[in-house]
Amino acid sequence: MNLSPQNFVAAINQLCDEKKIDHESIFEAVEDAIKAAYRKDFGNRDQNLEVMLDKDSGKAAVLLVKKIVEEVENPQAEISVVDAQQIKKGLKIGAKIKIDVTPLDYGRIASQSAKQVIIQKISEAERKAIYEEYSDREDELLNALVHRVDGRFVHLELDRTTAVLEPRDQIPRERYQQGQRIKVYLEKVEMTPRGSMLKVSRAHPRLIFRLMELEIPEVRNGTVVVKAIARDAGVRCKIVVDSTDDNVDPVGACVGQKGVRIQNITDEVNGERIDVIEYSDDFETMLKETLSPAKIDHFVKHDDEKRVEVYVSEDQRALAIGKSGQNVRLAGQILEWEIDILNTAELEGEVDVNEEDKKGEKEDQAEKAKDEKEIDEIEKEPKKAKKDDGKKDDKKDDKKDSKKKERKEDAKKEDDEKKEEEVKESEDPSTDSTSSPQASSGQEKDD
Repeated sequence: MNLSPQNFVAAINQLCDEKKIDHESIFEAVEDAIKAAYRKDFGNRDQNLEVMLDKDSGKAAVLLVKKIVEEVENPQAEISVVDAQQIKKGLKIGAKIKIDVTPLDYGRIASQSAKQVIIQKISEAERKAIYEEYSDREDELLNALVHRVDGRFVHLELDRTTAVLEPRDQIPRERYQQGQRIKVYLEKVEMTPRGSMLKVSRAHPRLIFRLMELEIPEVRNGTVVVKAIARDAGVRCKIVVDSTDDNVDPVGACVGQKGVRIQNITDEVNGERIDVIEYSDDFETMLKETLSPAKIDHFVKHDDEKRVEVYVSEDQRALAIGKSGQNVRLAGQILEWEIDILNTAELEGEVDVNEEDKKGEKEDQAEKAKDEKEIDEIEKEPKKAKKDDGKKDDKKDDKKDSKKKERKEDAKKEDDEKKEEEVKESEDPSTDSTSSPQASSGQEKDD
């Protein structure tokens, strides 16, 4: 039976090469299709059929497999010893015989009947091959071509398959155009009834790591190790790196000469700012580096809560927190600690509970120190000290005398003022009598 008289096997081989499918799986699909077509037209489900397909000529034969028994109970699956020996001599009970039941001129009918089955099998084999290929490439960087932009969804063409870049996996404010080539991170591969589904992303932190492997040889060969990555896609990213070689500067290796290496990565992720931090075992050092460019005054750790309170001056508070809390959030992701940013003034209020008492103690200590200095000076220069003391006493006596004089003068002034007031009061009647004639004489003159 010839299912494809002209170049049947060549067509299958070409199909397998295009789809990158195993040749054996396609031939098995063809054999299954022939079985299904034969059962539909000539046989039934109880028959045990085999198909022999010649991979060189494309010819196929349908064989009915039956078991040799002494008494036949199921004619579809059994045959008597006598009938079996007529077909082929020397067969015994319990053996199996294959009978050629290929119909005459069955090639065209079988081809039409098996067409859909063959297409389905090929599709299943292709989906399986794609899944096996990409499931081994999870956590890798893929090259993609933008096929079309449908609203907020970007449809990408990959090797042998397609993927959809969802809005949450895109870099904010990044524009995509048809025909644009981009790099995406393959996060996960799932097998669905419709085939393989590839979850790709451009906002995942591991995208930065894979780009670093691509651009930085020291990261690729393991000399520079990436300890942690925290990323706010499209805006800022913090990377902690360490070196396995004491002669290699991890930060310098990542940045490159004149910042060329890190700039290439920045350009790939739409101008995202990337901070490279050198790893340290000291928590305080890592805390200061991750919160850079802000300067820390003090911090208090709460190990049981895995929380740290960071105190900064008022002018550094905005830098420590960052825009929309970005800087402190990324630092917390790097350290895997919860970070609270507080003012240094709050620290002084909590730590210096008895601040006034402490100030008083400091003042007392300062006074004591002054007294001790004065005593030392007096002991060193006794004569000078005595002269100075004498002068001081004289000055004090002069001051006392002057004060006494001033008091006496003030008392005299008060007495004189009182006497003058008494005199005025006694002279008031006479002044009234003398004033009246003057007033009357004035009136007469006016008349």
